[in-house]
Amino acid sequence: MAATYTTMQELRDSLGIGTLYTDPQVEECCQTAQDLINSFLWFNTAPVVATGTASNVATVVIASPGQFVTGQLITITASGSGYNGVKTITGTGPYTTTGTTTFFLPTRYNYPLGYQYIQFANVAADAAMHLVQPYGTMAGPDDKTASYATTAAIRSASLMLATNIWQSRQAVQNGAMGIDGYGPSPFRMSNTLMASVRGLLAPYLSPAAMIG
Repeated sequence: MAATYTTMQELRDSLGIGTLYTDPQVEECCQTAQDLINSFLWFNTAPVVATGTASNVATVVIASPGQFVTGQLITITASGSGYNGVKTITGTGPYTTTGTTTFFLPTRYNYPLGYQYIQFANVAADAAMHLVQPYGTMAGPDDKTASYATTAAIRSASLMLATNIWQSRQAVQNGAMGIDGYGPSPFRMSNTLMASVRGLLAPYLSPAAMIG
């Protein structure tokens, strides 16, 4: 799917590169900038920390209590082939018994303070509850992506990032050490990359992105 915060043509126009480079080269920078920004923005998502299946019912543990409800459509990614995709929630709660298997968190202090159980139909072999690492993602109805693509501050931040990414890929000595050991400019892809646009994104940051 093509990037929408900064389009390929917008980046071409900003850089003044016309048709010198192929579409995939330019689009990759646009998409990279959008992916970076999305990791900081607030969406209706929760981390998937564990999954399991018993009697054709999947149980997924997310690190966000009470976020989703029975009957809601959710989309799961990066959580394993038996769990990824669009699902309809058939049950939620602190624990569940399916067949002869009971899934539960080890202490009473975990629910509802930090986790929620989500269940849905999953025609597959039984699988013991196991951790998902790195965490997967569960997403509910998306009310933000379209509006983020038309928010001036987010579009500006995306263009700044895409420009920096493009230039860092093209410059031969982009902040690297010269023959005399001198670095002529700060490295564009340093840990200050996101800090340079954080002010623009501040009103839209996810609370999870502000921890620490």
